[in-house]
Parts: sequence; C-alpha cells; structure tokens
Amino acid sequence: MNIKQLEVLRTLLATGSTIAAAKAMGLSQSGVSRMLQQLESDLAITLFVRDRGRLIATPEAAVLARDAENVLLAVERMAGHAEDLRNGASGPEIVRIGLPSSMWENFAPAMLIDYVRDFPGVRIETFFESTTAINKLVEERVIDLGFLRMEGETGPGIDIEKIATGESVCVVPKDHPLAELDEITVKNLRNIPLILIGRQRPNRMALDQAFTRAGVKQMVKIETHTNSSACSYVAHGLGVTIISSFYAKLYRHLPVVHRPFVPRSTQAFGLAKAAGVPLSIAAQALSDALKRQIQLSQKDR
Repeated sequence: MNIKQLEVLRTLLATGSTIAAAKAMGLSQSGVSRMLQQLESDLAITLFVRDRGRLIATPEAAVLARDAENVLLAVERMAGHAEDLRNGASGPEIVRIGLPSSMWENFAPAMLIDYVRDFPGVRIETFFESTTAINKLVEERVIDLGFLRMEGETGPGIDIEKIATGESVCVVPKDHPLAELDEITVKNLRNIPLILIGRQRPNRMALDQAFTRAGVKQMVKIETHTNSSACSYVAHGLGVTIISSFYAKLYRHLPVVHRPFVPRSTQAFGLAKAAGVPLSIAAQALSDALKRQIQLSQKDR
C-alpha cells in the first residue's frame, strides 16, 4: 500500500469511474485500475463493485476512505511544512552568525539584502566580535556559524572551512607620496605616522618584530581595534595602516589605495560551525550568501 494508491481511492470515490479518475490524476485508465486492484489485494478487501460500467463503493471503502483522507492530509501538511522550512516561512526560526567587527558597515548589509527576501520568515541575529570571541561562541553553540581569521589550532568542537585569503598591504591616502610605490617596505615607513591594530595579537606581534629586525622605530599615531576604523583614519589623512588585503578591499570606496607590504605575509579566513552538527536549511543559505558576498567583495576592479 502506498500514497498513490490512497490518492486513487480518494479520486475514485469522488468521480465514480476509472476514466474520470485517470483524467483527474493525469494517469492512464489501466494505471488507475492496476493501482485499485493492488490496493484491494494489499488490504484483502473489495472496495468497489462494477454496475453497468460504473464503480460502486462498498461500505468498507467508505470506512477506509476516512483513514486514507487523514493519511493524505498528513502527507500534504508535511510537504507544506517542508516547503516553509526551505524558504524560511515557517518561523520563528533564528539564524545567528558571528562576523568580525570590521564587516558591519557595508559587508553585512550587502550579504543580507537577497537573503531576507528569500527567507522572509527567518530572524537573523548578527554578532560582531573578535576571532577569539567568535571561536568561543561557535564552540558553545551560541551562534550557528562564524567568519573568522584562522589562527593556529581550534578546539575539537569546531569545524572550519577555509573560504578566503589575504596578504598584508599598506593602506595610504590616495594623494600620499607612498601611493606612487609599487610596494611598501618597513624602511619606507620610517617617520611615517602609523595607525596600528590589535596590541598583543599574533599578527600585530609579527609586525612589531618586522620593524625591530629592520631597525626602524615605529611612529605610532593611533592604536585601534578594527580594520574599518583604521581605514577611515587613513582616509582622513591621520596616517597609514597595515592590514590584510581581505579587509582593505572592503573599504575601496574610501579615498585610499593599498600596496603590497614587505615583508610579505598571508592570512587565511574560514567559516566555522559546531563540529558534527549539520546546519539548518536557513543557516546553510546564510552561509552561501556569505560566500557569495566574499567573492563579490574580493574581485579585482
């Protein structure tokens, strides 16, 4: 016994003939007859008798038809619920994502424009945090997924998929003399006001060591903790900064340019989720939206 046979039973009861049932269901008359015969065989009950070319339902068919209708309604409800889950209309599902603080201004809104249209019933909660904080939020399952810089080993409770890379660049005002160079070295930054990010972070410590090895004293004008603020300060002529090209490309709308920084270093960025926990359809769609926006933001112009 299967769902199609139950649909045949319901349609035959409504139409009273295999010809009409076949037309209503888009099947052949012989196909309808075969499914009816199989259903009667499976149930070991006669459901219809023929009377001058018409099918007359037996009392047993009327009783079983109520059960068939309940099953078919349940199947239809399940199919409808599945469709709602696919498009986020079932609500009130919440998808939580962690992003670096520097991605709140332009990147996150652009990422969400199409998503909120496709998943109108989903509520999104965004967390703008450091890599360390995002790691912790994912591991504790506070958020569904998080985009972060890949730094060393992660805990056993996290799976990370590498989805972006960058290299260190020096960001300078468009009209700055350094903008004429093809690349900028530590020695080029002697006596240049610097805007530096993240004291005691691994990438900042490596940068400090590069200056020390080159014998160049840093002229730190501003300490800050987001790439977005560093680029904004540069745009206002307050100094130059050294960040990953990944972030520099997010702020190309500002009156700044970036040049490769020597000594060269690369960065990897990944999408983290709790290990062994599959994403919901809505969360997976947000993951896909994030990847699409990264591709758009990193295209060379």
